[in-house]
Amino acid sequence: MSADDLFLGTGAGAETYRKAMRRATEAVIECVGDDQKPYSGQSPDELAELFAGPVIPETGSGLEAAIDIVAESVLEHSVDPSNPRCAAHLQCPPLISGLAAEVMVAATNQSLDSFDQAPAATVLEQRVVDALSGEFDLPASADGVFTSGGTQSNFQALLLARDRYCSRTFGQTVQATGLPAEADSLRILCSDGAHFTAKQAAHHLGLGEDAVVTVATDENRRIDLAALDAVLADLETSDAEPFALVGTAGTTDFGSIDPLSALADRATVHDLWFHVDAAYGGALAFSDDYASLLAGIERADSVAVDFHKLFYQPISCGALLLRDGGEFEWMARNAAYLNPEAHDAAGVPNLVAKSVQTTRRFDALKPYLTFRALGRSGIAKLVEDTLALADEAASLIERAPDFELICDPTLNAVVFRYQPDAGMSDDMVSRLNAAVRERLLADGRAIAARTEVDGVTSLKFTLLNPTATTADVAGMLDAIRECGQRVAAEQGALA
Repeated sequence: MSADDLFLGTGAGAETYRKAMRRATEAVIECVGDDQKPYSGQSPDELAELFAGPVIPETGSGLEAAIDIVAESVLEHSVDPSNPRCAAHLQCPPLISGLAAEVMVAATNQSLDSFDQAPAATVLEQRVVDALSGEFDLPASADGVFTSGGTQSNFQALLLARDRYCSRTFGQTVQATGLPAEADSLRILCSDGAHFTAKQAAHHLGLGEDAVVTVATDENRRIDLAALDAVLADLETSDAEPFALVGTAGTTDFGSIDPLSALADRATVHDLWFHVDAAYGGALAFSDDYASLLAGIERADSVAVDFHKLFYQPISCGALLLRDGGEFEWMARNAAYLNPEAHDAAGVPNLVAKSVQTTRRFDALKPYLTFRALGRSGIAKLVEDTLALADEAASLIERAPDFELICDPTLNAVVFRYQPDAGMSDDMVSRLNAAVRERLLADGRAIAARTEVDGVTSLKFTLLNPTATTADVAGMLDAIRECGQRVAAEQGALA
């Protein structure tokens, strides 16, 4: 094949593209949507055997044959998040509107690091950021940037918070001269149910994970305000320098939402940067029925929101929003070949100065196309339906004598345990549920997550799929029950 056949921009390339996309589309349709099993059940060793041949052969097999190879070896053995019994993680089934946008994003290959590489994309991303800021009731001064997801958004928010604090408190510009000598006194506060990326960010920021002070949660798995007040009082009498408070709007295990208004009050009193990790629960802002759960988010200095969770977009797609867009100054820079200062003076849009990435995909197109296709109400209904299903799932579990519901769901995460005998010790329950989860994955009929609650291994359904039904949940519980009975029989009731 000539180069004309391999790239878009020529008649031959266009025909190759049509054939390849058609072949790839059919391969996906054949592999996605199997109502019986969300996973083939292959073990790591079995998967390794599928790829035992040369990854880089001397001579290629041709594009269509290569697509067929991928379909057979990769797609057939991929977890299918579109299957209603795939309910382990915050891995959503992607909307078809998002998939259509993904095709356009990939084919046009825009790079958001300079206006002349992505003119329409640059302007549209800013428009989407402005619209999102409005959904969270942030002021006109708000600004933001698209990210790869919550990990990057949380990291960048805490980077800005750290640098602002070091400048104001120690008179040191971290971007230019590095961390001040007092850096080992810096502290970040969050609940013990917050995402691990708070500690990860502290590590990457040179503060160390010990800089994160975790606060106990209450009976509803939200940050305990009395415990927070006690921690803040202790820090005031020490040499510590707290500079950021992280509230969580949707914890990974329970979907719990911290009391954001109360946290905003404390951030104001103690002069802390208030960051809200709404990677999971941010989509509630689109629902008239549930938006009140996010009350106080409008007072945040920064907000992390993911679109590859409850907005149902293909991975990866997230955003960081700032209450005051001027705070991006703590990381801004100019490069002569991308965004010279003359461009700033001339009003040329400059997104690279707001990102920790240079080359960056046009991910904003995915939610934009979905918003245009479904509207605000369409997104809200998808979210509301899954939250209703979680309540129904919790009722099923509560009524089943061999299951224990750990906590009423706030969003669509349902945590529970399989416990056929109420007299089982915690150790036995832990070993049984761990074994059940592994057997379930190998069985392939359903995929549930595992977590640990109060030291006991537990199971979790993350019910993100709007096409899932109560019957699907009941089927997953039956599969867990059957796996549990087999495990108990094989292992002598785990004695």
